[in-house]
Amino acid sequence: MTETAASPAADVMIEAARLKKMYGRFAAVDDVSFAIRRGEVVAFLGPNGAGKSTTMKMLTGYLTPTSGAARLAGIDMAENRRDGAALLGYLPENGPLYPDMTPRALLRFFGEVWRVPRRELPSRIDEAAELCDLRSVMHKPIGSLSKGYRQRVGMANVLLRRPEVLILDEPTTGLDPNQILQVRETVRRIGREKTVLLSTHILQEVGAVASRVLFLCRGRLVFDGSTDEFLAGGDAESRFYELSREETAARAA
Repeated sequence: MTETAASPAADVMIEAARLKKMYGRFAAVDDVSFAIRRGEVVAFLGPNGAGKSTTMKMLTGYLTPTSGAARLAGIDMAENRRDGAALLGYLPENGPLYPDMTPRALLRFFGEVWRVPRRELPSRIDEAAELCDLRSVMHKPIGSLSKGYRQRVGMANVLLRRPEVLILDEPTTGLDPNQILQVRETVRRIGREKTVLLSTHILQEVGAVASRVLFLCRGRLVFDGSTDEFLAGGDAESRFYELSREETAARAA
């Protein structure tokens, strides 16, 4: 893969440049490189233990690479995490929510924690609520909401700072079919304006929300291409199995 120079001028918002993470002699992530441009929604796929979460933690600055670089809009996250974090919205699989609060109270609380200007906070809360379709539940306790709504509250919280980049870790895990459709629609809306990297085990997400696929197996990037290219050889489940099997066979040879 040709390494891409990351800079705002080039519209590269997320870059992994020969990322490697070692735990003793085990390579959890092994020489992974890719670049994601402004406005792309990219699905990050791979079997359990492939290194997806480790890669995402390096991209968000929570882990330091053993070698290589993780950059957001050209900012090296190991060297300048504070400035990079200002561009980032990160939603882990189980994001922090307070069940006794309402969505509006939660967003107001985190807005104050993040020092959103006081005069801007009400409009930013309304903006995030509209984008995540939360207007009908803004005054209900979060603990009384469905898991789908709670996930959308988490997304609204991430969007409150108006980040340029969103990294979402398994945002539809454990949701029922209706809730999955609602969250997918939210991701599609967000993706019209933001750069989104979406880690998922639900393969239907690929065609539903993403224009591009990154596939990681045993710490290595084994596919980087459009959704159409990923699905050209069959359905998503078949391609998932095929890429996993090919990498396993190559390692064994």
